[in-house]
Amino acid sequence: MTNAEAALRTLARNVRTARTRAGLSLDELGRRAQVSKGALVGLEKAQGNPNFATLVRLADTLGVSVSALLEGPAEGRVRVVAADAVAPLWTGKAGGEARLMLTTSGPAPVEVWRWRLEPGEEYPSHPHRGGVVETVSVTSGRMTLIVDGTEHAVAAGQTATFDADAPHTYRGAGTTSCHLIMTVHLPPGPGGSTPTT
Repeated sequence: MTNAEAALRTLARNVRTARTRAGLSLDELGRRAQVSKGALVGLEKAQGNPNFATLVRLADTLGVSVSALLEGPAEGRVRVVAADAVAPLWTGKAGGEARLMLTTSGPAPVEVWRWRLEPGEEYPSHPHRGGVVETVSVTSGRMTLIVDGTEHAVAAGQTATFDADAPHTYRGAGTTSCHLIMTVHLPPGPGGSTPTT
């Protein structure tokens, strides 16, 4: 079995487990997450190739982190992840990318992402469920953060945080690549922690 096949099987198992835990039928999950029932059936059978936006919508609807859908059971007390060991979940047209490095465990998990945005490249995100807070820390270059239609310049050495229940977009600014660390703070509650099965 290839790594891609193993990852798809893990995703299928985690989506099915989270959907069952949430008490949602395939029809209801599809309606809430704006994903076709056929795509969900295929996903739960470890078939298909869901895109990043689909994974985010499913995670939001199921009340779990994106990595809770992608990861197997926790392997120990300390986990060290190298950036080159994690495949990008989003790749932009100009070569930018987003890598989900890890998600903390517990009742209010935090996702840790590494992003690179090329000048003018952008990633628009739909609003997340209430209580989700995002923080972006630019380590080099510049970006424009757009939240609910308002633009905010964020340069190297600066950090911005916002309630992510509004439409938001990340855009590379300036003439060089923008590198940033993004954290997504998920609210506590049922289904908020990473599935262990």
